[in-house]
Amino acid sequence: MKKKKIFKQIIRFFFVQIIITSFSIYYFDRFLIGSYTDGYLVIIENLLEDKNRFYPFLSTELVKIDVFISFYVLIFMILLYSSNFYNYSNDFELKSSKSYFDEYFNIFLLWTSSFMIFLVLFRFTILSRGYLILFNLIIPLILLFLRNTEYFSSILGRSAFKENYISINLDDDSLIRKLRILTLRNELEDISLNIEEGTDNLINFIDNSILNKNLNLIVIKIPLGQNFVNKLEEYLMNLDKKILLISEKPLNFKSKYIINPIFVENRYLYYVNNDIQYGRRYLIKRTLDIILSLFLIIFSLPLTIFIITFIAIVDGFPSIISQTRIGLHGKPFNMFKFRTMKVNSHHERELLKSSNQRGGPLFKIENDPRLIKGAKLIRKLSLDELPQLLNVLKGEMSLVGPRPLFEEDNKYFDRAYVRRLNVLPGITGLLQINERNTSDFKIWHKYDTEYIDNWSIYIDIKILLKTPFSIFKNRNSGF
Repeated sequence: MKKKKIFKQIIRFFFVQIIITSFSIYYFDRFLIGSYTDGYLVIIENLLEDKNRFYPFLSTELVKIDVFISFYVLIFMILLYSSNFYNYSNDFELKSSKSYFDEYFNIFLLWTSSFMIFLVLFRFTILSRGYLILFNLIIPLILLFLRNTEYFSSILGRSAFKENYISINLDDDSLIRKLRILTLRNELEDISLNIEEGTDNLINFIDNSILNKNLNLIVIKIPLGQNFVNKLEEYLMNLDKKILLISEKPLNFKSKYIINPIFVENRYLYYVNNDIQYGRRYLIKRTLDIILSLFLIIFSLPLTIFIITFIAIVDGFPSIISQTRIGLHGKPFNMFKFRTMKVNSHHERELLKSSNQRGGPLFKIENDPRLIKGAKLIRKLSLDELPQLLNVLKGEMSLVGPRPLFEEDNKYFDRAYVRRLNVLPGITGLLQINERNTSDFKIWHKYDTEYIDNWSIYIDIKILLKTPFSIFKNRNSGF
């Protein structure tokens, strides 16, 4: 595990270095020197003169501006990674506020001071001062974004600032509350509970929080004299959540997922991140979603305009409706659809409940009287779901994932099925390419669980490629 971590850090080091070097060379050529070509000659003459005086062993072929910039960036990156604040964006470092300014300012000071020394030392004298100031502001900003995936996640729709946690037995004045992992997130609730005697109550509390709140992280402090029981360990390790355990003595685990503890405030901290759509894999998934959804929106624009016009002519406006559905980690969102039923048809579900041909939260009636004229073909080809591409762009949904259900359908969720809330809901999924018209809610459960347990970018791509064939293969309209 340690070798793997070192390898990742090396790859990350060179990745950041390549980006900073490439941008610095581009910016130097385009802005710092710009159209003043004589500036290149002046700098080269200075470099050649210094070479002859101080390092004659250096080959003349290496006396190039790009080579010296690359060399400077390499030295700077070594200095930066040797510092205490950049070598790794540690969730367990102290952070007094949610602001990133302190981190940016530290990087800015190190970059600006070292870069100005470089310019003076190697006599890079012909530069635009205005663009130089801007350059010294941009580079630390790039480095801040490259430090951790949380910055990119924020841009792509999943910000740590919007994540929530619950805490059990955590003191209000504890230094642990100042750790980055908690400072960036919002506390929903804090309770005190005997871990050893109240395990069932604790599990019920967590279940209820997962079901009714947008919960991402669970923090549990095990007081001295209380034991961490196996039942609680098994339950927590099967949650697709971030788990932080705090103890004044080392804990013994049966689970293979627990890694060596972190020692903070004379306490042992055990952190397990079972949030499967988080970090780099989440960034890849979101990037794929954004690119493909933009392409599909543009490609389907004529069809979208036609459907909007058709629905408006047949049954009036609105042609597009929004419905409150449950999204990632139980967060409600407004899902868009083409309206294929009469206005407020969803409220008639209770009246038509006796005619429902599906179980659980699934609802379907053969020759549904709520359908507007001509809408059956739209539903059959799943064209009513095209507006959900906007939900994908907003980060509320993915192209691939479990179908989002209504808020009132929470009553059908048990402890096992609530796991579907821990991944982004999707437009299509394993169910849609296998048994999209099933009337058995247990089959939904089966495919959702299979997707969560085996999720990867490869599976998403495979499902996307199979979806068009599954639509035309099925004759009946889907959910």
